[in-house]
Amino acid sequence: MSLESDFIARLRSFATDDAARGLMDDTALLGDLVLTHDMIVAGVHFLPEDAPQDVAWKLVAVNLSDLAAKGAVPIGILLGAGLTGDAGWNAGFTDGLRDACVHFGVPLLGGDTVKMPAGSVVTLGLTAIGRASGTVPSRSGARPGDGVYIAGVIGDAGLGLRILQSGAEGPASLIAAYRRPLPLLETGRMLAGAVTAMMDISDGLLIDASRMAVASDVAIMIDLDAVPLSSDAIAYAGSDRAARLAAATAGDDYALLFTSTLPLPPGPSRITRIGKVTRGSGLILNDGDGDVPMPTSLGWEHG
Repeated sequence: MSLESDFIARLRSFATDDAARGLMDDTALLGDLVLTHDMIVAGVHFLPEDAPQDVAWKLVAVNLSDLAAKGAVPIGILLGAGLTGDAGWNAGFTDGLRDACVHFGVPLLGGDTVKMPAGSVVTLGLTAIGRASGTVPSRSGARPGDGVYIAGVIGDAGLGLRILQSGAEGPASLIAAYRRPLPLLETGRMLAGAVTAMMDISDGLLIDASRMAVASDVAIMIDLDAVPLSSDAIAYAGSDRAARLAAATAGDDYALLFTSTLPLPPGPSRITRIGKVTRGSGLILNDGDGDVPMPTSLGWEHG
């Protein structure tokens, strides 16, 4: 068990209010309000040299992605900022935060700031509040016989990070996917009433699919060949088994993973069936060449 899993298990023992959803989801549900909180840290969730405007955008976007997976409309955010004493960086961050709020149509409602010890890395947190108008899907509703789907594409952000870390040339679209993700808010609202389970893909397709399988007490079978890759990703890194496994274990996609038995409404995002839900537990991977051995790491774990 990872440090993160152990920590959450300890919290779960007393986070027993119905709104907490057993800490098995990315959000809490309080009446028709959907609440989520994410933190990002320099050197962990973004590169220290990333522009502060991009960091602000990412902070907002990753939280709104959790709301997208619940079909919720964002109605406000609360910021927690650890200030490092770099006035120029702080100014760029606030400019970027303003731009993100305008772009996504969500107001900043408040928050808190603290002075960080000398030498600390940038540490930021944000709480996003959304309002649901109907069904609020959880991770735990997948049932045997459901199809498994993705809205969006997988692996672009992971390749964008690889390009930036290597200093190599690469498609701007891949770098943008890493630095400025776009939560699928409209798609999430359109899908919410047609799915049995839904979550966003933040830590990697395989690890997030395994979390859905655990929460739903089912097995999820994934056809690796069906995992949707962008044309730029294929042109840059190929589409063989190794490339697809790399995409499926990379993080920061913010696509939507969902299960359903119903006809799906048309929407603005690419929707791809990648597998099915069966009885059992865990993940089962295959492709055109047969069974795919499970990689050592399924994705990003926090500790």
